[in-house]
Amino acid sequence: MEKKGLIRSHETEFAFLYRLTDVIFIASTLYVIASFYLNTFTQEYLLAGALGVLSFLLAAESSNLYRSWRISSFKEQVSATILPWIFSISILLTLGYFSKTSEIYSRVAIGSWFLITPLILVGWRYLFKSALKALRKKGFNKRQAAIIGVTDTGLALAKELKRKNSLGIELVGFYDERAPERLKSQMDLPLLGSVSDALQKAKEGEIEHVYIAMPMHANHRIAQFLTQFSDTTANTYLVPDFFTYNLLHSRWHQVGNIHTLSVHDTPFNGLTGWVKRAEDIVLALIIIALISPVLLIVALGVKLSSPGPILFKQNRYGLDGRKIKVWKFRSMNTMDNGSVVKQATKNDPRITPFGAFIRRTSLDELPQFFNVLQGKMSIVGPRPHAVAHNEEYREIVERYMLRHKVKPGITGWAQINGYRGETDTLDKMEKRVEFDLAYIQGWSLWMDLKIVFLTVFKGFVGKAAY
Repeated sequence: MEKKGLIRSHETEFAFLYRLTDVIFIASTLYVIASFYLNTFTQEYLLAGALGVLSFLLAAESSNLYRSWRISSFKEQVSATILPWIFSISILLTLGYFSKTSEIYSRVAIGSWFLITPLILVGWRYLFKSALKALRKKGFNKRQAAIIGVTDTGLALAKELKRKNSLGIELVGFYDERAPERLKSQMDLPLLGSVSDALQKAKEGEIEHVYIAMPMHANHRIAQFLTQFSDTTANTYLVPDFFTYNLLHSRWHQVGNIHTLSVHDTPFNGLTGWVKRAEDIVLALIIIALISPVLLIVALGVKLSSPGPILFKQNRYGLDGRKIKVWKFRSMNTMDNGSVVKQATKNDPRITPFGAFIRRTSLDELPQFFNVLQGKMSIVGPRPHAVAHNEEYREIVERYMLRHKVKPGITGWAQINGYRGETDTLDKMEKRVEFDLAYIQGWSLWMDLKIVFLTVFKGFVGKAAY
């Protein structure tokens, strides 16, 4: 018997079919191409197909490909489809290069597979979405809906339902117990009456979807409305105003039979964590191989320019606020690592001449790619601050410690948006934290690749880097 009081996701009923369809198209495309071009399908191609499918599914989870796309643009869906395939291609090429097995594959067959597969993955989604849209425009599966509560959340929901007419939900208007003069003025739809009027319409079958968009403190009224609408056949939905809590990558969790909503969470749970780690390892290995001559030259320059060690290992806060050792090329005559750490400033006497150059060009940060391989840092994430600075700013900058819900990064969203180097004012630190939290909340594989790309052009050199 089904237990009462549980929240079930309607999307999961279809997500398996979407995944299965992708698996079939990816594997069958390679099979058809290889069979047509080579007249055979060997175990090597079977392995490549399996790795391609696995890496695509892992990356697809991080881009939220298998969520509901009803209220999103098709452009966003295309991006979320293609980027996991690019990631999959990168994994296959990297494995082929380092295992020296790429020569056993036909370049024409594999290249055709790389190019044709994303067209098929996007194509079947376009046809499916177009078919659903056409059916709904013709009136199939169309439902009349009403919103209970003229609130910010209710107005936002109305805007989305009106913008996405392909959902097949026709919003007729609002119902609210309050007098019209007490309501918000940004209504595009009429106030049709009180909740009692909506209840009567629902009983008569004129309203099929009811959205209760009440503030969370109105729990008694919400409970009352739910009881009243249980005497109708209308589908009833709760639209709580979670937005007042500044959610950070929230998601539903289940503790036994109880569902909870995380308010402050990390985006790197489960498969997305594996994708992020795979991204870090692959990029770090490639970058270290490319910059190894630079590493040797800078190390030699540090050693010859001033006495002291080549590397400076400073205490920083890592994931979940745990202390880590962050590696840098030494750029100063002193190595502050205690309870008081003075940030570098313009014309700082502690900085050596060669150190000034490598700090200005971010060459001093290059050893941190080894921190990435260690698993202590990530390629992309909030830049780590000295422990002393963390303890100072956590007291005065709201939500500062939420930066540590992910691993610190070599580059980040704040850095490519101009907040790099010295943070000599509270406003600068607040803006850096704002960008860091925006990165955590909106993380995707595509966002990481975009940040890495932009770092090459605008993240290494900055006026505020001393």
